[in-house]
Amino acid sequence: MPHDRLLIIDDEAVIREGLKRIFERESYEVEICSGGYGAIELLHTREFDLIITDLKMPGMGGIEVLKSVRTLHPHTPVVMITGFASVDTAVEAMKNGAADYITKPFDPGQLVEKVRTVIARRPSTPEDLVVAEEMSRHHGFHQFIGESKEMQKVYHRITLVAATNSTVLITGESGTGKELAARAIHDNSPRKDKPFVAVDCSSLAETLLESELFGHVKGSFTGAIQSKTGLFKIADGGTLFLDEVSNISLSTQAKLLRAIQERKITPIGGTQLVPVDIHLVAATNKNLKNMSHEGTFREDLFFRLNIIPIELPPLRDRPTDIPILIRHFLAKYTGEIGKKITAIAPDVMSFLEKYAYPGNVRELENIIERAVVLAEGDVIRNEDIELWDSSEDVPPNVLIERIPLNAEELKEMKRTIREHAMDALESLFVRNALERNGWNVTKAAEETGILRPNFQAMMKKLGISGRSGH
Repeated sequence: MPHDRLLIIDDEAVIREGLKRIFERESYEVEICSGGYGAIELLHTREFDLIITDLKMPGMGGIEVLKSVRTLHPHTPVVMITGFASVDTAVEAMKNGAADYITKPFDPGQLVEKVRTVIARRPSTPEDLVVAEEMSRHHGFHQFIGESKEMQKVYHRITLVAATNSTVLITGESGTGKELAARAIHDNSPRKDKPFVAVDCSSLAETLLESELFGHVKGSFTGAIQSKTGLFKIADGGTLFLDEVSNISLSTQAKLLRAIQERKITPIGGTQLVPVDIHLVAATNKNLKNMSHEGTFREDLFFRLNIIPIELPPLRDRPTDIPILIRHFLAKYTGEIGKKITAIAPDVMSFLEKYAYPGNVRELENIIERAVVLAEGDVIRNEDIELWDSSEDVPPNVLIERIPLNAEELKEMKRTIREHAMDALESLFVRNALERNGWNVTKAAEETGILRPNFQAMMKKLGISGRSGH
């Protein structure tokens, strides 16, 4: 699989060379430019998976670079680096299409994680977008794929709420598409030309989350060497999406409730209320009503968030959508990976249509991508599918075409089944650890008590990259 390609633009040699070394150690392919004009000239002949640019540069600044990128390569995400953090520059960058921004001096690890996150959620290639748009016209709604009655109800609810400023609470199991629903609400709303800002509330410690949401003033706590604009203010005029809102601490919940009620925020260490105009959309895979009864989630905040509820059905409850999704992901990944696969074997399709998908649409997408990579012919066969329903006696990729005739054959078949079972268990273990830690390899390794090199070796063996969904 090719490595992601980055373009780094900064007029300070020490910064661009330093970033080049950092990202090359993370296995990215990196090009560097010392200014905006040279970068734009390069972009006329080259494409990149992500661009990192300084905001303040002689000649062509970061905002001008950003606008040019939007014209030349509209689907390429841009991350801004600025040493001049202010509400105006942050909002201007986001309004012009920046995927994210980070202020100097920055933690290299934090920048690497931002880049990973942005690349993981980047749009498909233009060719894949044509396929997705065609599928959506016939079988879905925006980036959702599915025509079942269950999904039609979701599409209708999204359309109704998008025209309002009412707070939305999206619920559903992991992998059902909660962020897709939030983006669909934004894209259908009068705010669609304003920022859409997403924050994963489970990936940050309590103090960091509060700073991310509300911002802080210089000197307000140890390490606050300059003021920081909060995401509430960056999203001003647009949509703020709080994913995994159930993970917010009770003390931060109180401040969030006040911000929702007053539509004003106070940065950490600040004394003045700052007005904000946002459409708030929250999401969780947990039952907030039960959590409020248990005392782990504020009941008044639950009622504030649950003005317009949208429940996304698990994939097992909309089985008629499974064949449509399979065709969609097959078209996407055969084009992306460059393979010509014309069909899926009947026994494989039968299994995929009956499988329970505990990981929902995200799991189905992973299965198809992995199958496309592993397939050696033009048909996806049983051996290309690496999972099985735990309710079955044996994995489907160890089909028993005949009963073993002797002890040696029995021993060999049992060994094969055990190996597949071990791989499947390890894959679930690693993926769950990564998902719990926002696909941060270092955090996942620390949490599970495995040395980072050993954890990475396990990922490599299982074909799992350091990006969400792969």
